[in-house]
Amino acid sequence: MTTTPDATGWRAANRANWDERVPVHVASPFYDLPGFIAGRNTLRDFELDEIGEVRGKGLLHLQCHIGLDTLSWARRGATVTGLDFSEPAVDMANALAARIGATTARFIAADVYDAVQALDGRTFDIVYTGFGALCWLPDIAGWAQTAAKLVAPGGFLYLAEFHPVADVLADDGRTIEGNYFQRGPIVVDAPGTYADPDAPITASLTVEWLHGIGEVVSALAAAGLRLEFLHEHDSGHFRFPAGLPVPQVYSLRAARIG
Repeated sequence: MTTTPDATGWRAANRANWDERVPVHVASPFYDLPGFIAGRNTLRDFELDEIGEVRGKGLLHLQCHIGLDTLSWARRGATVTGLDFSEPAVDMANALAARIGATTARFIAADVYDAVQALDGRTFDIVYTGFGALCWLPDIAGWAQTAAKLVAPGGFLYLAEFHPVADVLADDGRTIEGNYFQRGPIVVDAPGTYADPDAPITASLTVEWLHGIGEVVSALAAAGLRLEFLHEHDSGHFRFPAGLPVPQVYSLRAARIG
């Protein structure tokens, strides 16, 4: 498909797609909800190491989907808030919080760009964004400005994300088939999801964007956050085996000073 929806169109298309994904993901072995309810942690080891102790801290998870990562932080002692634009996802996250006894967790349905207003200007010790979030956002500068306003003085933003180099690789993990420097919308019309490629998704149209690491880091700096580290990892992407000679995911931490 070559036409590009306008701003209202891409947001509505993506939300409809993610709304439909919720029951598919809830039932999928990819997410393994029975294992999660029984105590499985969904966070990667490097995330735990790089964020450190969260007990007693307020943590906001932007674009939290059904809340498994959010609630994994709650199990480690954080007081968590999750925000996502899909109401079915937020409903499921709240149900999971009740199911596992995460009584201080709360989930809110709102667009990420509206997060400051949706959260009544509240700030958090840690603002967390996990894998597969940034590709759904056209305006990284606007995202960074929003995220920075949500970080409390002395707090930090932490991002763990699929590496944009991996995003332009073919499924063999070695062949370049995309353009790293493409910044326009990428319109896709495909059934299924990464968790179940054969799922009968009817709202199959999605619009995504590719953001280079330099673009992300520059946006955070312009928003007034100070980069503490940027790490690249050769494992962690669900499409590829570990150890390929390319970065698969990256993580960064950026602090609010003053």
